[in-house]
Amino acid sequence: MQSWYFDISLLAGYFGSERVYHHTAPVSAVRGLAQALRRIEEEGMSAREARHRSAAAALLRAMEGFGFSPLVAEPYRLPMLTALRLPERVVRKGEAGLRRRLLDRHGIEVGGGLGKLAGAIWRIGLMGENATHESVERLSAALEEVLAF
Repeated sequence: MQSWYFDISLLAGYFGSERVYHHTAPVSAVRGLAQALRRIEEEGMSAREARHRSAAAALLRAMEGFGFSPLVAEPYRLPMLTALRLPERVVRKGEAGLRRRLLDRHGIEVGGGLGKLAGAIWRIGLMGENATHESVERLSAALEEVLAF
C-alpha cells in the first residue's frame, strides 16, 4: 500500500502559507523518530558506527563456529545486516523450522534467503539498540539449543 504521510507535494501545502489540511500527523512515528535521533546524538555517530562494526565482527566469529560463512566479500558487507551461507547441517535440519524455533522459543527473528537464495542463506540484523555483543551471545546460545533439537 502506498503511503501519503511523506508526500512532499501535499506536505508543502500544509506547511506553506496556505495551511491546507493534509492528514493527521503520525504522532507516534514522529515521536519515535525524535527519540531515536536523540539516542544517536547522545551516543555519537563515531561510537555508534564502531559499536555496529564490533557487533557485526562478533556475529561473524560466532556464526563461523557453527559452520556459517559470509555470503558477501568483506569490503561490501554491511555491519547492520549480515548474510550468511548455511552449513549443511542447518539445511538438513530444515532451516525454516530452525528459524521458527529461534523465534518461538527465544524471541529471535532471523530472516531467510529471498529468491534464488531461499533456503541457502540467513539474514541476521544487528541494528540500532540491538547491535551489541549481548545480542550475539544470546543468538549463539539459542542456536546451540535449536541445533541440538
